[in-house]
Parts: sequence; C-alpha cells; structure tokens
Amino acid sequence: MIAIIGGGKMGEALLAGLLATGYEADQLLVTEPNRERAEELHARYGVAVVPPADSASRAGTVILAVKPQDMVELLDRIDGDLGSDTLVVSIAAGITTSLLEKHLSGDVAVVRAMPNTPALVGRGMTAVAGGAHTGDGQLDHAESLLRSVGEVVRVSERHVDTVTAISGSGPAYFYFIAETMIEAGVAMGMTRAAAKKLVTQTIGGAAAMLGDPGAHPVVLREAVTSPGGTTAAAVRELERHGVRTAFTDAIEAARERSRELSEG
Repeated sequence: MIAIIGGGKMGEALLAGLLATGYEADQLLVTEPNRERAEELHARYGVAVVPPADSASRAGTVILAVKPQDMVELLDRIDGDLGSDTLVVSIAAGITTSLLEKHLSGDVAVVRAMPNTPALVGRGMTAVAGGAHTGDGQLDHAESLLRSVGEVVRVSERHVDTVTAISGSGPAYFYFIAETMIEAGVAMGMTRAAAKKLVTQTIGGAAAMLGDPGAHPVVLREAVTSPGGTTAAAVRELERHGVRTAFTDAIEAARERSRELSEG
C-alpha cells in the first residue's frame, strides 16, 4: 500500500501518475485535511481518503506532500504509527533527511525528493537522496514511484540545493525567457497569441532536440548560428550584456537561498 499525505497539486499529480502507470485505486491511500478537497480527490480517482494515522499504519510507503512549515508537526503526529520497515518519502522543499530522521523513531528509511512543477503535467524532473538508514532497494522503489510524473536522478544529499537551483527553480528561468521573447514580438508588431505560439513551440522543440542521446547544447547552438547571420548577431548581444554570467549568478543565488532554508 502507498499513502500520499497531502492532497495539494503535487500530491494529486503523484496520485494521478501512479494510477496512470498501473497502480489500482485500492493500492493507494490519500490523507487530506480539507474535507471538500478530500471529497474531490475521492470522487475523481476513487481512492480512500483516510486520517494520517491510517496512512502511516497501513502503507508500506508513505509520501509526504505537505508544506515545509507543516512537516515537523506531521512527523511528530505519525511517528508512533509507522512500521519499522516503512519507507518515508518527502517531497517538501528544504526538508533534509536528518530532520526527517530526527522526528521519526528507530531506523526508519527516508528519502528526500526534489521534484519541479512540470511534474504536474507528467514531465517533471525529480532528484532523490537517501537517508542514513536507506538502502539501494528502497531508493530504487522511491525512484520508480516518482518516475510516474517524469524523470528521476539519484544524487548525494549535498547536491540537493544545487538541484533546487537548477531544476527546482529552472522552470521559472524558462518562463522568464519566454515572457521576454513574447514581449519582444509584441513590441515589434506581432499579436500576443502569435508570439506566444512561436515561443512555446520553439522552446518545446529545442528542448526535445536537447533530449536526444548525445546531443550537446554547444553543438546545437552552433548549428543554428551561421557566421555573420541573424543568430550570431543576437548571441553577440547576449554575450555583450553578460547574460551567461547573469544566469550563473542567479543559479548560485538560488542555491545559497536553498541552503539557508534547509538550515532553518
């Protein structure tokens, strides 16, 4: 049995992803304190919505999908109900494996996962790191569950803040670029709808090409950049304005902020 505690957007995305990848409704439990939301999830997916104690005691894997500020209270509440062999997976930002272990009795296996928002449409990127008592098999299981909403990579926990800065915050960087490109098109006389369609398809197509085995961003960029051409002129302006350095600094700033949040 798999339990998801927290029926927000990410919790629902995992629920829908698990059902879409072969799990049956009777293999899943959901805990959601908001009654209206709980009834909505039950009606939409047919899963049982139960109190936290039931999720903790009945499930072999418990996925914690609550807000970071609610995590400690939840851990203290379910600690006595977890089985000795229960796997606990947290997808809350900034919650370390050591914090999870501090509030759970015994040698409970915990996994810290950092998904990003494209998981909401099944195209997420999630990084996972295991705690002190987590074995490879348990990490494999956590990865298989999270793969229901996208790709998964296993990392050392010391790299999770970097993951947060690159893929956790990453969608916002692309939205920022898309917004800028759309506004440029509008300023040059295009309709907003046409500019958005051009930008959306361009970014999606470029991402698909980058995902091909063996593809490298430098090679792909050079293939578009003819000597003395329009792209060369554009790239020259980006370099002149220090865009590469700005992005590096932005990612470093996001990583440092992630570290601050993780340390409380």
